[in-house]
Amino acid sequence: MTKKYVDGVLVDLTTEEENFRNQEIAEHNANALNRALDILRQKRKPLLLQSDWTDLPNAPLTDEKKSEWQTYRTNLRNITNGLTTVEQVEAVEFPEKP
Repeated sequence: MTKKYVDGVLVDLTTEEENFRNQEIAEHNANALNRALDILRQKRKPLLLQSDWTDLPNAPLTDEKKSEWQTYRTNLRNITNGLTTVEQVEAVEFPEKP
């Protein structure tokens, strides 16, 4: 049974308190994937912003380099596709810049 302090004394949670706590834990765990994906997207966003210039029509890049950058940016945008577990999200490796 889970305990709590009340006026400096360690006491058991009531059944209602225990049920509420278990529900909160279950909700927290259920949202773990969404939180992990949000963190991954936050890491991805600056990489996309830093490479926006490569998509400009007057970017000083050869057609080959433009293609490499387009592939890089596509891989960044698709990095969350198919991820269904927190472990998969944490194992993601970002592509290298061309």
